[in-house]
Amino acid sequence: VQLQASGGGLVQAGGSLRLSCKASSTFSIKTIGWYRQAPGKQRELVATISSSGSINYQDFVKGRFTISRDNAKNTVDLQMNRLEPEDTAVYLCKLVTTRRLAYWGQGTQVTVSS
Repeated sequence: VQLQASGGGLVQAGGSLRLSCKASSTFSIKTIGWYRQAPGKQRELVATISSSGSINYQDFVKGRFTISRDNAKNTVDLQMNRLEPEDTAVYLCKLVTTRRLAYWGQGTQVTVSS
């Protein structure tokens, strides 16, 4: 399985970006999630969506970010609104299969200026 993340960029605080993660295969997907890693910090979970549609968000993005999926396009998107400088990071998508195999995309840079 290959994952292609896109949609990052530079935006001012308060602005919006939409990230997209496209999977080469949707066979046996359990969950797809977005993670982020800021310079000098550990990678952290942002949001996940399961094959059944169950969604989880980390507290720091609740009310600002929305994760969604388009089964026809094999994509999982992350709509990010009211961005803050603290959201600056490389955003990566991760796919976990029903056999607990994990696949990572290459990441896309999000930079929020104050």
